[in-house]
Amino acid sequence: MSRRELVDRVTELLDSADVTVAVAESLTGGMVASALAEASGASKWFRGAVVAYASDVKHELLGVPPGPVVSAPAAEAMASGVRKLLGADVAVALTGAGGPDPQDSQPPGTVFFGLSDGDKSQIEHRYFDYRDPGRVCAEAVDEAFALLYAFLRTSAAARRD
Repeated sequence: MSRRELVDRVTELLDSADVTVAVAESLTGGMVASALAEASGASKWFRGAVVAYASDVKHELLGVPPGPVVSAPAAEAMASGVRKLLGADVAVALTGAGGPDPQDSQPPGTVFFGLSDGDKSQIEHRYFDYRDPGRVCAEAVDEAFALLYAFLRTSAAARRD
């Protein structure tokens, strides 16, 4: 499925369920937020995004605990932090090592995704076998939308009356 189709599916769910979304991005530098902002009706359900590229921004602004920022706990904290910070029903976060060098002892292509709706959190880890940051970021954005779509389909926020 193309990125445009994934984005369309996510935005249709957000719109029909009257659910708002926020994004916290690191390695993708705003690519997920940009795709959401381009969608029709974004002003209804897109609360905004935080691009927390620097580790200290992740810790100070999004509440990432001390330790490595390319990790499952960091992704979970980023999703929870941005959801609360921007007052969204649901949030998605991405942190990883885009390459060409490792980060936090993680090889290039390592990405952690966090999703949160206030009631539950979901953490996913993916490895994209590339050393090229552009390719890693493109794959990570597509995966973020696939994960967000699946999460929204089971989220309590998307099923509320």
